[in-house]
Amino acid sequence: MDLLEFARGPALTVALTIFVVGTLWRLVRVMTRPGLPDLSPPRVGTPPDWVGALRAIARGMWPRKEFRPSSSLATVNGYVLHIGLALLVFGYAPHIAFVHRLIGLSWPALPDTVVYFATAATILSMLMALLARMTDPVLRLISRADDWITWVVVMLPVITGMAVIAEPSASVVTRNHVIYGAPLALHLLSLELLLVWFPFGKLMHAFLFAFSRGATGVRFNHRGVNV
Repeated sequence: MDLLEFARGPALTVALTIFVVGTLWRLVRVMTRPGLPDLSPPRVGTPPDWVGALRAIARGMWPRKEFRPSSSLATVNGYVLHIGLALLVFGYAPHIAFVHRLIGLSWPALPDTVVYFATAATILSMLMALLARMTDPVLRLISRADDWITWVVVMLPVITGMAVIAEPSASVVTRNHVIYGAPLALHLLSLELLLVWFPFGKLMHAFLFAFSRGATGVRFNHRGVNV
């Protein structure tokens, strides 16, 4: 068994298992945590709790005007990062073919030019986020090992994926053999590292942000506060 066979076989199976089981475990733990009873009656005329939760989730997508002068760049950079990652992960034809082989789902791919632009924007955005974390006194103070590890495990698949790109995606998905075995193996292993880390680090915010914002919205809605 060579490195590529290992990455495509046992390593992928273990990584996907840890990702699925770990993520479900975290979600179940959050949803089954006991909550303190709220003994105060809600303010008269407040909407249902689910409305307050949805308002808080939507409201958290952009900073309030009082904070925009200092937070607009970080907010825009965050959107560039997340949108860029979504485009290159779910829009690149070989990635779609990979998902199709795993679970049988597929969808139309984006043009290679769009994916390449999204990849460049993602790398630039991640470098800007790293620079901000290293130079801003507050961010540097509150940064923990989780922040640095998460940055690395997200960046590695992007960089190793760039090393695999040497021809149009249409040629890659129609060919039945691998030309660059070692770079592809490293790319897969870096992806599997991300999957293993996902349930245990801050990447879980992809799911948990809705719970935290929703819970805040419910509390504020109960008190008649319009978030």
